Amino acid sequence: MARHSARAIKQRLESLAAAGVTDLPRRLSQQTAASVLSAVRDAPPKPGACIAAPASGTRDQALDVIRKEVAVCRRCESLACARHNTVFGAGSATARICFVGEAPGADEDASGLPFVGPAGQLLTKIIAACTLTRDEVYILNVLKCRPPDNRQPLPDEVANCREYFERQLQLIAPEFICCLGTTAAQALLQTTEPIGKLRGRWFTHGTAQVLCTYHPSYLLRNPGAKRHVWDDMKLLMRRMGVEL
Repeated sequence: MARHSARAIKQRLESLAAAGVTDLPRRLSQQTAASVLSAVRDAPPKPGACIAAPASGTRDQALDVIRKEVAVCRRCESLACARHNTVFGAGSATARICFVGEAPGADEDASGLPFVGPAGQLLTKIIAACTLTRDEVYILNVLKCRPPDNRQPLPDEVANCREYFERQLQLIAPEFICCLGTTAAQALLQTTEPIGKLRGRWFTHGTAQVLCTYHPSYLLRNPGAKRHVWDDMKLLMRRMGVEL
């Protein structure tokens, strides 16, 4: 395990405390635990914050820790000032497959849930056509805040959010990831290739197998591309062992 500096631990504890997180997982390595104790001794937590050692949390609890960090994040100040809600993610924390989109839209910003607008309704139909439900998969976006006028995320915004979506994926540990659209695919795979060239090819991200396809919002503007997405879904389900 990489060495954790007392300063880094102190900053993380302060971030968690600001987000309302008052517990830390019990299962820490001796080295990490020593760093935490050192950081606490050097800089006691803010009033009201409690550093405890509860039983090890589940994936849902671990995801909730990140969710609370996201809720108070102001790395992209302009996005933070304009948002109504952060949009963390939704679905099963033990999902075999994660769908990764671009960024929240107006409906998502209002509800705090990913893919609930027209594009989200189409994604729900795509998932159902794959004989799955939204409760069986996990859906998240690269950005957790809505860009103004639904513009594409800027590179520095993606960089600011990378830690969050990478930690989400690390915790869920899906077998498969489906990137929806160019922005999601380029952000996850750290490539500049367009979605047209990424489709139909398998990639890896950590231990997950990755397939890219068009974003549902693109299908709303270009209905003829639905057949391409269905080809991608059949390829994905075949690799997952799901009969269509």
